[in-house]
Amino acid sequence: MFKITPNPPLNDTKLNKAAHRAIDHYLNPTTDPAPEPSALFTVSPDASPESLIANSYETVCSVSALLLDLSDDLTGKERDVALAIHQLSELSVLMVGKAMDQQTPRT
Repeated sequence: MFKITPNPPLNDTKLNKAAHRAIDHYLNPTTDPAPEPSALFTVSPDASPESLIANSYETVCSVSALLLDLSDDLTGKERDVALAIHQLSELSVLMVGKAMDQQTPRT
């Protein structure tokens, strides 16, 4: 009978080594797993206050716009909650905007 696929090589050391590494990796780990990072996102320690305030302002403005768009698609209690969060985000926009004005006073 004729086989369509050829026989596998008898002494393929590369394949054997790779298979053993894969098995050892999953079944016999030799090292401790990597520790979980303490924070997913970090802020650069040398970031200037101006850039932090400006980025915060842009972020809060984006959240406010997203919430306002979301509230258009909602009804009832969910819409009220989205609009309440939008109002809080608008207050944050005002506060961060005031901080920007104080940080970089006009001359």
